Amino acid sequence: MNTTSRAQRPRRLPPEERERTIVEGAVALAREQGLEALTVRAVAARVGVTPALVAHYRPVMDEFVADVFGEIVAAERDEVLGDVEVTGDLRENLQRLIETLLDDSRDDAAIVWAQSWSLGARNEALGRRVRAEMDLWQSGLEDVIRRASHGTVDPEPAAWLLLALVDGMSAHSLVKWAPRDRSELARRTLSAVLA
Repeated sequence: MNTTSRAQRPRRLPPEERERTIVEGAVALAREQGLEALTVRAVAARVGVTPALVAHYRPVMDEFVADVFGEIVAAERDEVLGDVEVTGDLRENLQRLIETLLDDSRDDAAIVWAQSWSLGARNEALGRRVRAEMDLWQSGLEDVIRRASHGTVDPEPAAWLLLALVDGMSAHSLVKWAPRDRSELARRTLSAVLA
């Protein structure tokens, strides 16, 4: 009786399912360790396949990193802006939105954003995707401001200022340099933006 054990090979999946598994593994890895952790070997180890299989499905790593970034931030944008109910006071609507974005539970997305700005300077595919996602955030926030303000606030500059606030405070929090009460700072800044 032969008791020699062989390493189990990954289960054969249809191509679409295999690719989705690879992307989901890369997204989970990036959420845990950031975009810098995305290598062919690291993704393969995460998914339990060979590096050659990852390279087969995603042959250009710069584009793959851009796609993973896009998956993460699009999901966040859809969740946050999709939950905005424009009711009542503009300030209350925006305060809720900003507090949601500044919540500590979103540090995984904050790290991905911070790294994307740095890595996107040398990875053109990522840089293009970052610019596109930033435009989508800006236009989405501009739309919220427009609907909630009923013409009392110029939505374009207000959206840019609020995004700068969120981006800056999120980056600061990653290195544990932030005001003790980020919500209070956000309220005061929001008042200044809407004045």
